[in-house]
Amino acid sequence: MTVSKRRRGLTVASALLGGVLVLSACSSSDDSSSNGSGDTSQAKADEAAAKKSSQAEIKITPKDGSDNASINNSAAVVVSKGTLTDVTMTTADGSKVAGALSADKTSWKPEAQLERSTTYKVAAEAKDSDGLVAHENASFTTVSPANSFIGNFTPEDGSTVGVGMPVSINFNKAITNKAAVQKGITVSTTSGQEVVCHWFSTQRMDCRPDEYWKENSTVTLKLALDGVEGASGVYGVQQKTVSFKIGRNQVSYVDAKTKQMKITHNGATIKTIPISAGSPENKTYEGIMVMSEKFKETRMNGATVGFTDDDGKGEYDIKDVPHAIRLTNSGTFVHGNYWGAKSIFGSVNTSHGCVGLSDTKGANDTGTAGYWFYTNSIVGDVVVVKNTGDKTVAPDNGLNGWNLSWADWKAGSAV
Repeated sequence: MTVSKRRRGLTVASALLGGVLVLSACSSSDDSSSNGSGDTSQAKADEAAAKKSSQAEIKITPKDGSDNASINNSAAVVVSKGTLTDVTMTTADGSKVAGALSADKTSWKPEAQLERSTTYKVAAEAKDSDGLVAHENASFTTVSPANSFIGNFTPEDGSTVGVGMPVSINFNKAITNKAAVQKGITVSTTSGQEVVCHWFSTQRMDCRPDEYWKENSTVTLKLALDGVEGASGVYGVQQKTVSFKIGRNQVSYVDAKTKQMKITHNGATIKTIPISAGSPENKTYEGIMVMSEKFKETRMNGATVGFTDDDGKGEYDIKDVPHAIRLTNSGTFVHGNYWGAKSIFGSVNTSHGCVGLSDTKGANDTGTAGYWFYTNSIVGDVVVVKNTGDKTVAPDNGLNGWNLSWADWKAGSAV
């Protein structure tokens, strides 16, 4: 029995020992002493990793949520303390916008002008020097046509014009903040002449020097209107530079009394042409006028400029007027005349206000006065008319601001 009890005791002890061993393998207290250091290490590792987040700082412009954003220069992605690895720009329908990454991979911008009234999304990714990645996202909407303005300008880029050609800008919306808009427009010339801009209205501004442009000079127009607020809530969208060349100095002088037109180059007469100006009932404007358009043939209907008969029809309607050069918006031209008697030119003024030159029907006779003057004139050439007995042409009737004195011209500047 004694032996039996001893054995039973040993058995119990063994079982207890076994229990202890089992507990040493599975108990929470023993687990903390073995794997607890691993959890702490992991936490420290996680904390260290968090502290080692990418140092690259991405900036997207316009900022997220912007509206009325520029369509030219506002869209851009730049990164500091890193390099860009991916930039994606899309429209609301998912269409991708092509862009260009700088050589050093620190900036990105669209390759072309953006569309107005369009929402764009930008997603950018960058890495720092340790290879850690950073991300940034933004969405913005560009300015709408209703909230933007543009300026339609003349002359065209790359053209060659006469010495009287002003830079004329017509805005598609009324400009109330004229000073801000004018500051965004610069006109310079290689001749060094001072150029001043003059506002004729809230939608038209012309720019010219004191005297005619110097021949063979180059004039440059810069429009930096992107984002300029021209009126309350209305912003400019143009950002461009254009240049044009001034040709030879040709000025023609029409004398309605002698009924002759003298064409000069740098003041020297190169040709004299007999003309027929406006009749005593329909006098031609006097003053300095600039050629704004040329037509080999054009239709002239009196009804369009107020010359109508008792039935309301035009007093004249000539569908093929040859070699017509516009001098005013109201309808004054120098043009060929094939329907009048040849004897009127140089002898009597018979027109409705235009300056007529002898010509033939069809505009193909190279020997006529009309043909010669047309082919030897360019847009921007000057025609000075005198002795008609009529008033001086209004400076904003065509490109005729030269009829204002320099002091009056400068008084129309907003800056």
